[in-house]
Amino acid sequence: MTSFDETSYKVAEFLLQIKAIKLQPENPFTWASGWKSPIYCDNRKTLSYPAIRTYIRQEFVNAINKDYAKPDVIAGVATGGIAQGALIAQEMGLPFVYVRSEAKKHGMTNLIEGDLEKGQRVVVIEDLISTGGSSLKAVDAIRERGCVVRGMAAIFTYGFDVSEKAFAKADCKLITLTNYNTLISVALDKGYITEKDVESLTAWRNGPDTWKQSILK
Repeated sequence: MTSFDETSYKVAEFLLQIKAIKLQPENPFTWASGWKSPIYCDNRKTLSYPAIRTYIRQEFVNAINKDYAKPDVIAGVATGGIAQGALIAQEMGLPFVYVRSEAKKHGMTNLIEGDLEKGQRVVVIEDLISTGGSSLKAVDAIRERGCVVRGMAAIFTYGFDVSEKAFAKADCKLITLTNYNTLISVALDKGYITEKDVESLTAWRNGPDTWKQSILK
């Protein structure tokens, strides 16, 4: 097992331990999009656990140093990436900014909060990648400022085909500390789910709409 695999396994284990990720194939959640989902993810819960928070911060720093070299600025995507990004920027001794989901309606009508100068090299931080849409809007906003986006780093990705295609189209590299496949393996190893659940969880990841239709029959 490589060091990255060990990190991926450990982060997934942490997320399950603190119920930042919940798996309920028999009692699915409903996402805002309307999708029925056997998984719910709230990585902001990691902030409430100092040892886990510190581990995740340090693994982000290690991954950024390895894959992106030292950038000029760390940018967090609102809201889940703000606290994580600020922790990383503090550890790396770098400036921090964050990107809103939309520009403020009053005052300076900022979309990006903080000082960001043309030509600066930026790494963007997210807590979760689903379809990639909102994350890549933040990348676009930073590029429109004339900055160079080295790439994005996130805690977790579902690994949907649509998100992988979106990042490829945007020419934006993505690294994550853990992912859906690792999560399911850890959940099975630790007894959170059964072999039967794995089949259902895999079917959902491969086709959320089809999975929704099947469970409603």
